[in-house]
Amino acid sequence: MEDKAYFTERHSEDVVIAGSGPKANPRVKQIVDALVRHLHAAVKETEPTLDEWMQGIEFLTKTGHLSTEWRQEFILLSDTLGISMLVETINNRNNAGETESTVLGPFHVSNAPRYPNGANICLDGKGEPLFVSGSVRDARGNPIAGATLDVWQANADGFYDVQQKGIQPDNNLRGVFTSDAEGKFRFQSVYPRHYPIPNDGTAGNMLKALDREPNRPAHIHFIVSAPGFRPVTTHIFTPDCPWLKKDAVFGVRESLIADFRKSGGHWEVEWNFVLPRNDS
Repeated sequence: MEDKAYFTERHSEDVVIAGSGPKANPRVKQIVDALVRHLHAAVKETEPTLDEWMQGIEFLTKTGHLSTEWRQEFILLSDTLGISMLVETINNRNNAGETESTVLGPFHVSNAPRYPNGANICLDGKGEPLFVSGSVRDARGNPIAGATLDVWQANADGFYDVQQKGIQPDNNLRGVFTSDAEGKFRFQSVYPRHYPIPNDGTAGNMLKALDREPNRPAHIHFIVSAPGFRPVTTHIFTPDCPWLKKDAVFGVRESLIADFRKSGGHWEVEWNFVLPRNDS
């Protein structure tokens, strides 16, 4: 019988897992043990060469070097592997028809400017005008007054403001709104368009190697929150985008495809958010 105190190919994961001490953090140990089991299984299944393994190490090293205050390559990697969406789904399982969540993405910025309802968040003057309106309600249909709606999107050229420092105005197409006494909100933006995620780094190299496109379907981001309710991080998508079923980060849910309508010289969309209570 093999002594599992010593490393062998057959029992490699057991040896590593057994190395934890009696004072190990239980949750950290649970997560690391699971990672060790699955990583060792993947290595045994694929049997990488030493050169391939070093390429993997260099890939992760470059991913870290690419990550900055404005660009988080690890989030892009998590997104394009479907991990971000899986974590979102597990942590936001619906049970009463609440708005479904989707990925945060790498371009959210804290402390965006607050605007009164009806304000225009388009600061660069590009794109077709879009009027967004709707309400925030609970699962029983009751309006939620004072809910916060943190909104952001890419511009008509397919870039977020943080990707074009000095080209776009700061906080272009970003804003924070508050629902009124009837739970309603409204603001002016521009019709969203699809765009490629940053694909000049490690995440993009992986997509190229897998013959995958880097495009995200047209959408507007929201984080909707209110006291006594769980916040919802989500998007609304345009129904006519050719990339709805080929989202590079797997963020599309059918329930989040909205009805954008052309009215005269502008677009309109109405969307109602349903928040889950903290005790649900």
